[in-house]
Amino acid sequence: MSSKISTVDLIISGGTILCIDPEMRVLKNHNIAIQNGIIRDIYPTTSAIYEAAETIDAQDCIVIPGLINAHTHVPMTYFRGLADDLPLDTWLRNHIWPAEARHVSPRLVYDASLHGAAEMIKNGIVLLNDMYFFCEQTAQALTTIGMRGILGEAVIQAMMSADGIHNIGKQALQLRTQFADNPLIDFALSPHSIYTCDRSVLEKCTDIALSHDMMIHMHLCETKSESENCLKEHGIKPVFYLDQIGLLKAHAVMAHGVWIDEDEMELLAHHGNSIITCTDSNLKLVSGIAPLQQYAAHGVNVCMGTDGVASNNNLDMLSEMDITAKIHKITTGDPSFLPASDVLRMATINGAKALGLEASMGSLEIGKNADVVLLSLDALETQPLYNPYSHVVYAMNSNCVRDVVIAGEIVLQNRVLTKVDEAEIIATAKTYQKQIASEQEK
Repeated sequence: MSSKISTVDLIISGGTILCIDPEMRVLKNHNIAIQNGIIRDIYPTTSAIYEAAETIDAQDCIVIPGLINAHTHVPMTYFRGLADDLPLDTWLRNHIWPAEARHVSPRLVYDASLHGAAEMIKNGIVLLNDMYFFCEQTAQALTTIGMRGILGEAVIQAMMSADGIHNIGKQALQLRTQFADNPLIDFALSPHSIYTCDRSVLEKCTDIALSHDMMIHMHLCETKSESENCLKEHGIKPVFYLDQIGLLKAHAVMAHGVWIDEDEMELLAHHGNSIITCTDSNLKLVSGIAPLQQYAAHGVNVCMGTDGVASNNNLDMLSEMDITAKIHKITTGDPSFLPASDVLRMATINGAKALGLEASMGSLEIGKNADVVLLSLDALETQPLYNPYSHVVYAMNSNCVRDVVIAGEIVLQNRVLTKVDEAEIIATAKTYQKQIASEQEK
């Protein structure tokens, strides 16, 4: 008597599956059954227990959890290459902030966010943790393209009105209510940094975060001068300053963390705060190299982000993994530090943990969100294959991303975006480039 065959929405068939689960299973000749946006089962291809309206053939593919870009500024996509080869402070104050003051509008944010999200999907990214302005427009763009996002309204004191401190958090809370039925979108508080927000602003953000169970996403210790100035102005190291305020008691994730001492790391580990390393951006701006070996020794969760394309200048997480692994082998003098499997964890489950989402994403397990990326092995540079982890981190690039599934929906199929017109997005970017370039020349 034959067993009953169940119907599901989608089956991903075959391939080499890197589960990134606690056992770090590598499964061959297995299928992933997806129903209602959730992984219903992972089972041998020889078991004909499911049928689906649609099947993706993953033979000659490595199948991984969707990548998590834990720190970025997606609306800055239209500022890619606007100012390069400069130190961070000069880059920000003399070029980026003036350009934003002239050009940023709700419409630009929507269009640039759609462009950046399209680029991220083609890089295998399924979720972005963003910090910028006009978060509603970014949320609309991500919804259009079918991508996940946690969106933080950037809080910069110089841009606030005299009584602006009383409005901190209001927009994020309103948007959280507005998008409550949208499973792709959530919101956070994003005080930009210690050097752009005084104590009263950081205290207000902390109060809102703790009282409304909202994440704080901020820059911390990106440059040496930032850490030194905090010590001069407040008489205390940056992490201890944030602890004194109470901010570390909130669910807080810190981008960069390049110039943090080991006693500060102990404090981050104690509170369970995470660091987001952005290697490409930090190298390009000569901010420094985050001390990942010391973070690991102290038990601090470290994940990965691209930063914005204005400082990177790409959104290629596979490239980010490659350079992160290699640069830390050099700085530690230890070729075994940050093996490829650990780096892939940084870009998946560690990111999910940092964002409080490890129960629902970051690995391929039954009951988790169906956020899946298929990396093609049909190019010269992808053969022969011996170690799939090594292959993902050291041999593959964004051109290997063939298919992307987010919440059970195919958003990239055979390198083609399914929900937007890529040619239209490119044409729109060219229009903005002419406008921005002409005004920059004035």
